Amino acid sequence: MNPVTKAYIQLHTAIFLFGFTAILGKLITLEEIELVWYRVLLTTVSLAVVPAIWRSIAHIPARARWQLAGIGVLVALHWVCFFGSIKAANVTVALSVLSTAALFTSLLEPLIYRTRLKWTELVLGLLIVPGMYLIFSFGKGYTTGILLGLGAAVLGSLFSVLNRKMVARYDALPITLVELGSAWVFLSLVAVPLALMGKGGNFIPTPSDWLWLVILALLCTTLAYVLAMNALRYLTAFTSTLSINLEPLYGILMAIALFQEHKDLSPGFYAGAAIILSAVVVHTLLERRARRRAKAAMSMGEGVA
Repeated sequence: MNPVTKAYIQLHTAIFLFGFTAILGKLITLEEIELVWYRVLLTTVSLAVVPAIWRSIAHIPARARWQLAGIGVLVALHWVCFFGSIKAANVTVALSVLSTAALFTSLLEPLIYRTRLKWTELVLGLLIVPGMYLIFSFGKGYTTGILLGLGAAVLGSLFSVLNRKMVARYDALPITLVELGSAWVFLSLVAVPLALMGKGGNFIPTPSDWLWLVILALLCTTLAYVLAMNALRYLTAFTSTLSINLEPLYGILMAIALFQEHKDLSPGFYAGAAIILSAVVVHTLLERRARRRAKAAMSMGEGVA
């Protein structure tokens, strides 16, 4: 199988699992900080029992490990904002706002990597804005959820851009262990104590919470996380983030089926979803066309040589 095709399959499998994450976020009764703490704990443990991963980590330079730890903090904050958006609003609002990550990535990627801004990517990213506006035409009284969702989008796009360089150098599993292990340490030292002091929330999961947490950690985090990072080896951060705009559609459809959230939707939502899907399809076609032209140019060059 072509590596790029395989990367797209891995990415969209991960996206489906990420979409189910929002459903689990609503089913789990814990607050967002405690929820993320258990999520990264279980995920870290599931990876830490594999000796080969530790051997791979040993070969990562200390400077790079610290960089991965910093990215792990971004991941923790991204998830706290995301689940906070679900708790403050609902699955539909949280996932819809997450679509703006494509716009942020189109600006952050050339800024961080000091490359030329691709106007096609910026235009396609801007197409997300009217799409999201239409989706939010039904949303009233969800200001907190929208702001947390935007925070999750910014942090998620920054994480995606920064991780691109790391996955090009190191394997996905050791990266995942270092990042999520660092996320757990950060939450343990900073966020959880503040959360418990501030609201004295329930820190002990219910029996059903444990079931959802295990599914969240093993399938929707460990597996999905590794698949997404493997895909980044062959896809740009913008392609990854724009494709992940399918996550809201997967998650919202599941929310409609499970929680009857379609009662909150207006026709504007469907128009917005169509715009987002169109942007994803157009970008995929443009990327494929650019790759074909590059291969043709290389073939002509080799023929001349």
